[in-house]
Amino acid sequence: MKAMDKTTLAEDAYDDAYKPKEGLEPSRQIVWRNVVLMSLLHIGALYGLILVPSTSALTLMWSGVCFMISALGITAGVHRLWSHRSYKASLPLRIFLAAANSMAFQNDIYEWARDHRVHHKFSETNADPHNARRGFFFAHIGWLLVRKHPDVIKKGSRLDLSDLEADGVVMFQRRYYKLSVLVVCFLIPMFVPWFFWQESLWVGYLIPGLLRYTVVLNVSWLVNSAAHMWGMRPYDHSINPRENKLVAFSAIGEGFHNYHHTFPHDYATSEFGSRLNVTKAFIDLMYYFGLASDCRRMPRETIMARVKRTGDGSHKSG
Repeated sequence: MKAMDKTTLAEDAYDDAYKPKEGLEPSRQIVWRNVVLMSLLHIGALYGLILVPSTSALTLMWSGVCFMISALGITAGVHRLWSHRSYKASLPLRIFLAAANSMAFQNDIYEWARDHRVHHKFSETNADPHNARRGFFFAHIGWLLVRKHPDVIKKGSRLDLSDLEADGVVMFQRRYYKLSVLVVCFLIPMFVPWFFWQESLWVGYLIPGLLRYTVVLNVSWLVNSAAHMWGMRPYDHSINPRENKLVAFSAIGEGFHNYHHTFPHDYATSEFGSRLNVTKAFIDLMYYFGLASDCRRMPRETIMARVKRTGDGSHKSG
């Protein structure tokens, strides 16, 4: 582990110089294809939920494993590793996280990291892909159902993404993303229960497939919605992101959002270690086995100085 140095990834640093153009209204052009697909997905997940009581324990356990792998593909992978470069990962770990990211099916690493850097750089403005000032529904899922605001596209196209382009794992996954999603997000979760303990393919498709995928999507979206609206702001009261323990629990460590937006390059995304933070525990385990390195942490004195300067007074140590 190492303390944070002064070198930061400028492409995800907040830019307060951005001013939206007068008269340029947020996009309300609905993408009906996405509306239909998301509706069908959630209907399928609800049907899967009805089948849960009659599903075998092994299939439910396998669904939990798939949930954890998918979630780590977002939290430890495309978020903390590729979006913020908060730690370094060996080739085997990067390959695992890229496959896990395909299982999560939330856009390929390159596109996800680009949009996330734009989100940090222009948070809660028209250039933020899921601007929470447009309401809970928009920040949660609505941003995927309408065309992107022109400023999101414009600002994203101007970011330096050379670090992602130089990563062979990232570009390989991008090249074969659709195939990897089909295999890792749907076929493997469905066929493993069928092959190893004779679960029906239908249940394998609905429970570890659709239901697990939908749950991962929604807990990830809660970071964009709930964690930008409800909770304390102990590190910076001037920004929207909040500390939300419910989101931290469900999104395996991503709910300490006021801390994260204040100190985006801390690999723990939290002051409090592995508490409600499975992702940090996973990265620590990878560090122990020599698969992760250069895990960046914010010095305690820097945190406390920021708490005193910009916090809302709700900070509690320990």
